[in-house]
Amino acid sequence: MTDIDRQMELIKRGAVDLIDEDELRRKLVRGKPLRVKAGFDPTAPDLHLGHSVLIQKLKHFQELGHEVIFLIGDFTGMIGDPSGRSDTRPALTREQVLANAETYKAQVFKILDQARTTVAFNSDWMSGLSSAEFIRLASHYNVARMLEREDFRNRYETGQSIAVHEFLYPLVQGYDSVALKADVELGGTDQRFNLLMGRHLQSHYGQEPQCILTVPLLEGLDGVKKMSKSLGNYVGITEEPGQIFGKLMSISDELMWRYFELLSDMSLETIGLLRQKVEAGDAHPKAVKESLAFELTSRYHGEQAALSAKDEFSAVFSKGGAPEDMPCVSIAAGEENSAPAALEKAGAVASRGEARRLIRQGALSVDDARWSEETAPLPAGEHVLKLGKKRFIKVVVA
Repeated sequence: MTDIDRQMELIKRGAVDLIDEDELRRKLVRGKPLRVKAGFDPTAPDLHLGHSVLIQKLKHFQELGHEVIFLIGDFTGMIGDPSGRSDTRPALTREQVLANAETYKAQVFKILDQARTTVAFNSDWMSGLSSAEFIRLASHYNVARMLEREDFRNRYETGQSIAVHEFLYPLVQGYDSVALKADVELGGTDQRFNLLMGRHLQSHYGQEPQCILTVPLLEGLDGVKKMSKSLGNYVGITEEPGQIFGKLMSISDELMWRYFELLSDMSLETIGLLRQKVEAGDAHPKAVKESLAFELTSRYHGEQAALSAKDEFSAVFSKGGAPEDMPCVSIAAGEENSAPAALEKAGAVASRGEARRLIRQGALSVDDARWSEETAPLPAGEHVLKLGKKRFIKVVVA
């Protein structure tokens, strides 16, 4: 295997689209480190494992000796990315964006090597763009092409509002590639249109078009919908070690292999051997899943914290105990204090409707007793709610 082939194998690991592979090979043959960018709009203070798929891919390029640019979209964050939206995303204030950006930097360097990572803010060039330059930028694309984009087209055809500033978002993201002279841009599959915009604009500005690499949207703990905080199926990288470990142990055996491929530092060859052992009955899926949970918990909290989380998990689920660091919510006097309301407030479910469905399925116990009441109030005092086999919430009712 040549050095180029070796690089391509790691670059393509877990990727969905690579445009264009031949172009990327030609760039690699030159032997010069490539400028590889990925942009993140700091629209929320915390990252979850779904975000880390893209950061892990940046790490692959970094390991291969390329120049990694972690681009914080402080300017675009105030526009709001319309990708996949059926309505206009609320704009954030500059203060919110900057506060979130600081937390992003602290979190991503748990994966990337800070000394070898360039952190850039797109306000550095966008804020200085004159009105004439912005109009020139807008002239490089047309509305008809914008409406070919599925989310815009759907909103247009159903008569839903599309604000003019939303058309500017892909143009600004594309211009980031011009400003940074990017050789490669990474993004989720939902970003394909915006990534291609970078190639388009670089050609207009006399630059060699960047290659684009898309990574999949990671399925959440349910194994069905993409990982999302709003859906409650996420693993936050700032969560307590016991929470990270326990949540990862709750995923299905099949989903475990997807997480290994997209999130683990383990080689594909080693993952393949593990899978063969599990399928042959020579290794138990639970033990293999523990190795994944341990690796990812160690990444964000250190090996000692991961060991403690593993021991606690064994104590809880082998001996029937409850974890010490379970999330806790308080229900004040006057608030609805039904079990569905408590679960929703704790973020354990996306909605009270989902909580009621789980209760009907027999998935909830309160203080070790099966709970079947969908509307009855929880008694005053402190209670431990157990949802399914592995999720615990402490609820204090006034």
